[in-house]
Order: sequence, then structure tokens, then C-alpha cells
Amino acid sequence: MPQTADLNLFCRFNSFTFNKHCLSAMYDQSTGFILIVDDNSTNLSVLSQALKQVGLKVRVAMDGVSAINIAQQQLPELILLDIQMPGIDGFETCTRLKADSSTQAIPVIFMTALADSESKVKGLSLGAVDYITKPFEEQEVMARVNIHLQLRQLTKALEEKNAQLQHSAAVLEERVTERTAELSNALQDLQRSQVQLVQSEKMSALGQLVAGIAHELNNPIGCIVSNLAPAFEYVTEITKVIEFYQQACPEAALQLKQTLGDIDVEFALEDLPKLLHSMKLSTERIKDISISLRTFSRSDATVKMRADLHDGLESTLTILRHRLKAGSVRVAGKEQHRPAIEVVKHYGELPPVECYLGLLNQVFMNILANAIDALEEALPATPQILIQTVLVDQQIVVYISDNGAGMPSELQPRAFQTFFTTKAVGKGTGLGLSIARQIVEEKHAGHLSFTSEPGQGTKFAIALPLS
Repeated sequence: MPQTADLNLFCRFNSFTFNKHCLSAMYDQSTGFILIVDDNSTNLSVLSQALKQVGLKVRVAMDGVSAINIAQQQLPELILLDIQMPGIDGFETCTRLKADSSTQAIPVIFMTALADSESKVKGLSLGAVDYITKPFEEQEVMARVNIHLQLRQLTKALEEKNAQLQHSAAVLEERVTERTAELSNALQDLQRSQVQLVQSEKMSALGQLVAGIAHELNNPIGCIVSNLAPAFEYVTEITKVIEFYQQACPEAALQLKQTLGDIDVEFALEDLPKLLHSMKLSTERIKDISISLRTFSRSDATVKMRADLHDGLESTLTILRHRLKAGSVRVAGKEQHRPAIEVVKHYGELPPVECYLGLLNQVFMNILANAIDALEEALPATPQILIQTVLVDQQIVVYISDNGAGMPSELQPRAFQTFFTTKAVGKGTGLGLSIARQIVEEKHAGHLSFTSEPGQGTKFAIALPLS
């Protein structure tokens, strides 16, 4: 730069006065500084002294490479950058600063000649925020420095506020997510509780009804059973009397037979014990049903008791026996014949298990009823239900499988969902398997699972700890 310009610059700054507090308040005095880049030592000295007089910290560099190194080591608040310098000029220096993510946010003010409008436009296009014309006007320099220090501080404050807002938004979103999850879990718990409450009330009422019916059956059944034995004795004795009478008084017996006409005394005496024996078998059958009803209805027990799971399975099968018989079923709107369902049992040697037997009977009922429904839909040539019990690693496992149509693979993940059912409206509530899982896993700390192959059938596994 010509010597006259330097002298002019020096003289203009000697007469400069400015509000020191206005500038020094624009940045952090402990770390912030202004970087002046110029290859002319006189320019550096004059600008540095002027800025220091108003309380600003200054660092200088005489070429672009040095300026970039200083900026990368410690970020300045503002850079005053000359355009014409040896090595890399001001344009290239600005380009490199803006290409580096660590220095690209530093505001750059170019220092250029008054008439060099092309350089001004190019500098602004490269990312400079302003320019200062040479020879320097002290009021212009300080005003532009003041403005861009304010903008720099406002930008930093805005970035900090944005960071705080983003953090607050992230925290709020996390809290909303957590709260949503809590509400979702609470809703699921409420739904499960409602289902359990409804089912408990339903089973309690059903248990009371079944227990009442069983109790009412016991009285007449007990009367019949207790009177059948003496009835057998009376018939035997009367038969002996009639036979003795026929042998002792054959003429009177013949006359009595003619008088009675069509009555076949011999046949009646022979058939009456058979009738009594059939009545005995029927009463024993009713008695077994009554016992099964009482066993199955033990769903209101509040304390676990040691029980034989085979009793529960047998009572459940007794109640479902009418559905196992051959009959007609409606499939796709047509009546079709279904053969009797064969129940194959492979019971292992099981010790008693601590459980709520009535609740487990409900599980057996749901799974067995679903198996029967599956067989009625598939109608295999030989419908079969296989029940197997085994003791494995201090666990009793009950397997119940059928050779029905099986469950489609896409529906299997939803099998235990509340209210999910593949049955037609009115034929299923979608609560059976959901409640069965709750009974096994929540009430008994066990595990309920199943495997199913379309066209091959479904197999349920009920695993229960011994205690």
C-alpha cells in the first residue's frame, strides 16, 4: 500500500473517539478477540491500537495461512481480512475458512479499496458479512465492528437458545413417550383387570350354579343308590317265593297264570333284575357327572391346594363328553356328519401340584373346546385329541393337541390377544386363550405356548411348577 495512505490512516485514527463500553460489552473479554489480517505492518499497528483503546483484544496475522492457523487454534469473534496479500490472497483465505466447519461461522469483514466494487461483490459472495474501504474512516470501522460484534453475540445467544430448546424438546418428547408408555401399560392393565373381573364373576356365578346343581342331584341320586341294594334283595326274595309256589302248587300256579292272561311272569322275573342293574349303572353315571361338576366348579378357591391334574382333565372331559360324540355340524352353511372325536390319553406318573384347580380346569376347558371347534371346521376322517402329561425338571407339562386345520402363521402372533378370535360373530369372545395365559402365567408362574401347522393341527403346552 502507498505510504501516503498509511499516513492518512494513522492521522485519521489519532483523532478518533468512541464509546469504549459499547464495544467491550459485545464479547467475552476473557477469551474473545478480533483477528486483523494484513501484510502491511503499519495498517496492523494502527488498527490494533485503535481497537485496543476501546477495550478490545486483538491478534494479528500478516498472511492467509497464519490467519487460518490462528483461527483454528482459538476462534476469534471477528476477522478483518485484507484482500491483496502474498501467498494466498484474502479471497482464498475466506474460502478456506468457510470450508472448515470449525471456522465457517466466524464473521469476516474484507478491507478493500474504495473503487474496487468487483472485489466487494466477490467477497460478499464468498461468505463475508461486510467490507471496509481504504483509506479507513475511523467512525466507519468502529461502527461496522460494533454492529458485527453485536450480531455475533446475538447469533451465539440464538444458537444457545436453540440448543436449549432442542434439549428441552428432546426431554419433553422423552417424557411424553414415557408418559404415553405408562398410560398404554395402565390401559392394558385396566383391560386385563376388567377381563379378569368379568371372567371371575362369570366363573364364580357358574361355579355356584354348577355346585348347586350337583348338590341338588346328590339328594335324589343318594336316595336311589341307597334303595337299589334292598330293591335287589326284595326282588330276589319275591322271585324265590314265586318259584317255590309254582313248584309246591302247580295246579294253583297254572290257574293263576290263566287268570293273569297275557302277563309273562317268568319273563318279568327274569328281566326285573336287569332293569334294576341298568338303573344302578345310570345312577353311577349321574353320580360321576355330579362329582365332575363339583371338581370343575372349584374356581372360587382363594388359596392354592395340592391337587391331581388328572382329576381336572377327567372332569373337564366328562362335561364335554356330549360334544365328543358323533353328530352333524354346519360347515360353510351346510349340514355335515362329524364322526365321534377320539380322545387319546397318555398320562404320566404325576405328583400333586399346588394350584387353583378350578382355574386350571377353566384353562383345560378353553383349550379342549377350541380343539373340538377346530375339528368341527376341518372334519378330518378320524378326528382326534391327544392329551399327554409328563414331569420334566420339576415341572408338570400338559400337552393337548388336535389334528384339525391348524392356525394360519400370520394369525399366530395374535392368538393370545384380548378379544382376538377367528370364530364367527356370536361363536367366540376372544377371551379364552387370553384368560388361559393369565391363569397359567400370572396365577401359577407357569408358561402357556402352542405350535401350529396349517393342515396339521395345533398343539398346546401348559407348563406348571410343582410349587
